[in-house]
Amino acid sequence: MTRLHFASALLPSGWRDDVQVIVSDRTIAGVMVGVAPQGGDERHQLAIPGMASLHSHAFQRGMAGLAEIRGDTADTFWTWRETMYRFALTMTPDDVESVATLLYAEMLERGYTRVGEFHYLHHDHDGTPYADPAEMATRIAQSAEATGIGLTLLPSFYAHGSFGGAAPHAGQRRFISSIDQFARLMDASRKTVSPLRGANVGIAPHSLRAVTPDELRAITPLSEGGPVHIHAAEQTGEVEDCVAWSDRRPVEWLLEHAPVDRRWCLIHATHMTATETKALAASGAVAGLCPLTEASLGDGIFPAREFCHAGGFFGVGTDSNILVGVADELRQLEYGQRLKHRERNVLSRGPGVSTGRALFDAAVAGGTQALAQACGGIEQGARADIVSLDTAHPSLAGRRGDAILDGFIFAAGADAIDCVWAGGDKVVEGGRHRLRQNARDRFNATIRSLVA
Repeated sequence: MTRLHFASALLPSGWRDDVQVIVSDRTIAGVMVGVAPQGGDERHQLAIPGMASLHSHAFQRGMAGLAEIRGDTADTFWTWRETMYRFALTMTPDDVESVATLLYAEMLERGYTRVGEFHYLHHDHDGTPYADPAEMATRIAQSAEATGIGLTLLPSFYAHGSFGGAAPHAGQRRFISSIDQFARLMDASRKTVSPLRGANVGIAPHSLRAVTPDELRAITPLSEGGPVHIHAAEQTGEVEDCVAWSDRRPVEWLLEHAPVDRRWCLIHATHMTATETKALAASGAVAGLCPLTEASLGDGIFPAREFCHAGGFFGVGTDSNILVGVADELRQLEYGQRLKHRERNVLSRGPGVSTGRALFDAAVAGGTQALAQACGGIEQGARADIVSLDTAHPSLAGRRGDAILDGFIFAAGADAIDCVWAGGDKVVEGGRHRLRQNARDRFNATIRSLVA
């Protein structure tokens, strides 16, 4: 048993002073408020809950910054995708593990304590399945175990190159599965994840481009009641192709033809009509927003103000992992709305409400729901995922309550993070993950061989 004492902590009931947190068996066994520090308590100034990155493609951390040279035509998501395919085709299982290990260490250093790994790099370089269908998934699980991050593994079903069951692109050959292959992958993935405490498994039909309606109906039960994640309406070209195929927009089609509910997470959902926005909010599904990746790829800006006003739930993900940080994603989300609406504090819940607090609370709740966790704050019964902030940071000094979150998100960032506990294990201290140097050295060796 471990006892942590914080001079101030953000609990589900709000900010409280003199908070003692008792951790036992990776779980918060008790939270006491107004308690003076006791002998044996590990003492810190300030605690906030860990955040979930609800959408990650770990292998893409290896190509961060490698697609920033303009081509002969206008560069878009679709031209970036060709670079991603070429990079994905070069990676071995060892490469994936070394890249994922550094990424997960970085996530923990920057305030994420759980990751939803939308995993679609399944097969060998030529598209041949590995003898163990979960070979690549096992490497993801090993990286999560080594770093301590909580894992929600979301094996992705990917069968086609575009709407209507079009043949896959040659660059997609490592992703492609039949329904039977995917069922075996799901069984193998559950086995590889089962030793990890607190890990769980869902499914991720990649997109309506990659999955036919019959396939979507066939694979959905393989979630076994777990989360269901799908890319939707990320690009205007995708929306146009979906309309040409079905006379429906992607989100519209899903809401009409799939059992979209609180178990579902629609990743991006960037391009929606006002009717779709209200309907998605009413469904109870989470919108999985990845503002940094969406900005990097030129996707567009999610209708967050309208979605939130309609009662919608959102969480944040790191997606392509080009830049990792809780504060960075939340800041970009708000700043995108400011640029779109030419206003400030767009996603605050109302007059006198801190924008940082509104963003943070919503993203914690949305990530918890999207990754099928019972609870996600500093409360009894929750996994002990806690982040302590450095109150000596210039952007936090002298601040209390919600002003701390505003300083963290809009003026500081990862350099304000001191310690991180993941499942009760202190994996980050003084801002450094305990595997940082080893993970960096291994990652660097891998990337040098891949880009040579």
